[in-house]
Amino acid sequence: MKQQSLGLGQSTKRTRRREFLGEMERVVPWSDLVALITPYLPKGKRGRPPFPPEAMLRIHFMQQWFNLSDPAMEDALHDVPLFREFAGLSGWDDRLPDETTILRFRHVLEKHKLAPQILQTINDLLQHKGLVHTVRGTAGNVNDVVEGNSLLHGQETDAWGDAGYQGAHKRPDAAKGVRWNVAMRPGKRKLLDPDCEVGAWTEQLEVIKARIRAKVEHPFRVIKRQFRHVKVRYRGLAKNTAQLHTLFALSNIWMARRRLMTVGG
Repeated sequence: MKQQSLGLGQSTKRTRRREFLGEMERVVPWSDLVALITPYLPKGKRGRPPFPPEAMLRIHFMQQWFNLSDPAMEDALHDVPLFREFAGLSGWDDRLPDETTILRFRHVLEKHKLAPQILQTINDLLQHKGLVHTVRGTAGNVNDVVEGNSLLHGQETDAWGDAGYQGAHKRPDAAKGVRWNVAMRPGKRKLLDPDCEVGAWTEQLEVIKARIRAKVEHPFRVIKRQFRHVKVRYRGLAKNTAQLHTLFALSNIWMARRRLMTVGG
């Protein structure tokens, strides 16, 4: 990979996009991730030489950060100099990946189930930060409670969930020693009498539960608002689940970026 300038010398304007990519340049464990994916990529013994693994990984991540399809990513590489610089393809004679090349790279990640390993690699860097550690993708008709216990890493003593996780502690796969703190169903909560001591205490307990659960919602806010991922793009559960692994890995990095840059500095 070439030295990254991220637009220095081309513009003095520090745009949000430039600031964001500058932060990601510093905090993403590029060398570890490149070492992870490189053995699975084509060696390019025939035809045109392949693009550097790190360049393709950076392009793949920019797709997630800016919610770009394969054709849109190809266009952006031609239209946005900053994107080419971040990918390390900013030379005047550098050829750029087309949408098919970008698609094939993603298919390699999906085929070898590398997205969960990307998440694990990043989580190893962010140990004890209290971030997302498990991702499960299901069809829309699968109830939350079905997957509830599979989301635990095995070291929990308490688990917190909204009303969709009612009955998680009764399921056959319920983890031993874990106490579920699940929100009351909205209909029952509306019936609480605030003038009754029991009702008032119950409502206060529900508020405390909600405040604790709010921390879990932060990664979803990052993915939906920061990365603008509000609906699935691909056909098939496996493809979309692989993308979710990558999105949550990047959201973990984004949420911990300030601490990571402080440590790096």
